[in-house]
Amino acid sequence: MEPLRTALTGGLACDVCGRLPHPRRLRLTVAKRLAIFPVEFALHAIVLALHPSYLIAVSALVVVTTALVIWVIEPSTMRLLRSWLHAPRTRPAAGLGALWRIRVTLDDRTGALERLTHHLTDLDANILGLHVHPLDDGVRDELVVSTPDPIDPDSLLTAIEAAGGRDAHAWPTTTLALVDGQTKALSLSARVVGDPGELPHAVAELLGARLVTDHVTLAAPLPADGTVLKIPSPWTGLFAFTRAGEPFTPAESARAHRLAELAELALTRR
Repeated sequence: MEPLRTALTGGLACDVCGRLPHPRRLRLTVAKRLAIFPVEFALHAIVLALHPSYLIAVSALVVVTTALVIWVIEPSTMRLLRSWLHAPRTRPAAGLGALWRIRVTLDDRTGALERLTHHLTDLDANILGLHVHPLDDGVRDELVVSTPDPIDPDSLLTAIEAAGGRDAHAWPTTTLALVDGQTKALSLSARVVGDPGELPHAVAELLGARLVTDHVTLAAPLPADGTVLKIPSPWTGLFAFTRAGEPFTPAESARAHRLAELAELALTRR
């Protein structure tokens, strides 16, 4: 189904957990070096052929290489090598079958979740985790469910829509998705207190979003679809995050802003 495909963040998200890759440092270093080498080789060859002054040559090499790495090479490397950079697909623990992370909007009325549970039970699906985000037009539920191996995402989404669910997305996931949300938030809070500079990365991890570094997006008004979230930076300006196909809920926005306040408080006390 189309929602399943469009939910992936710009083609970078992992096929296992639906989130952006977090590669091992050695793998990422090797990938960047392989991508940068031909560009630097060509750039040095051009500079040597033109014989500019020493200052102009050094400035050109530094500026052009830095710009290419930040805006072209690193994003392209992450996209092309995402399956190698990310951890491989893992099998869930014995007895869990296949694991899925599901996000769906339900009507905020009695029986809506029970109806969803009933339709998932018809697929022998077992709900292992549930998070509820209040919305103006209902509730956004995030579930972790286990199913027998033959169940595919289309079957899950069909059952969810039959139960009255809207804007449903489903991703294969691992047992890491079973980590308690409150525990994860507390761990990220401690990380921000220890190093306020970790704020943007902690928020991105908390929300399963991508940190935006494009200055045009940072300066632009927020889109009406809710897929971009901005929070104040304790240093200057704003941090922006995006999650394609999956709007941020008011509760998620509040959590991100609380982390920003925590980072500012930590900086003040230092």
